[in-house]
Amino acid sequence: MSADWTGFTPKLIALDIDGTLYANVPSTGGVAEVITPAVKDAIDRAVDAGAHIVLSTGRSAFSITEVWDQLGLPRSGDGTVLTVASNGSVVFSYPPVEVLSTITFDASQIVSMLMEHVPDAAVAVEEIGVGYRINRPFPDGEITGEMKIEPVENLVAEPVTRVIIRDPHSSEAEFVALAEKVGLQGTNYFIGWTAWLDLAPDGVSKASALADVAERLGVDRANVLAIGDGRNDVEMLEWAGRGVAMGQAPLEVQEAADYVTETVHNDGVALELSRWF
Repeated sequence: MSADWTGFTPKLIALDIDGTLYANVPSTGGVAEVITPAVKDAIDRAVDAGAHIVLSTGRSAFSITEVWDQLGLPRSGDGTVLTVASNGSVVFSYPPVEVLSTITFDASQIVSMLMEHVPDAAVAVEEIGVGYRINRPFPDGEITGEMKIEPVENLVAEPVTRVIIRDPHSSEAEFVALAEKVGLQGTNYFIGWTAWLDLAPDGVSKASALADVAERLGVDRANVLAIGDGRNDVEMLEWAGRGVAMGQAPLEVQEAADYVTETVHNDGVALELSRWF
């Protein structure tokens, strides 16, 4: 965090959504899907200066386009914007939604192993641009889109881009311990701010997808600014030329970053962008 940033001007700004652009609402377990005027103004200044904005999120494609629309991006005549979705398993352009790349994996053995420990957990696999196939309902508002209920073994019978394991009766700490106990070899995983486990293909993360996006845009890694708050942001913050953690991020996320900004409730994104634009 003591690096000399003289002369640093980000050309690509990778922004997480939940907990970064959108504030968490602890009382409901969800997020307030509102971007504050200060954050939007700061993003507008960055766009005016020629920076590429890339949303980089664990969300699935169908729940991201509304965020672009709130930001007013892309501007008329500017073409399309690029998005890293599903923690790096999916990259798409918008508008319209055009999937540019997907990475899948065989999750059958890992899911079977996890279900031995949390047999009552809800499981979801992504249907890109549509919704999820699930074994049972998730808590209200946690996942969106069309839902199809199927047995767990059917959900993972074919390769998938991501799997969500959610146990409303467990805690975040219990899921951290479960991931360590099981090992989860051959996959990448991210634990959310509750008993939520996101499984992704091995070696796939927001960082790996951003490397592809940066290449598409002709931007060097050194000129990437990434901002996020979750464990699924660690690789991205470490990869970027400047990685910034939100003030409310878990300690391990803050330690992975070059700098810690204010919390989402205090417009941390706006404060960081105002350093450069």
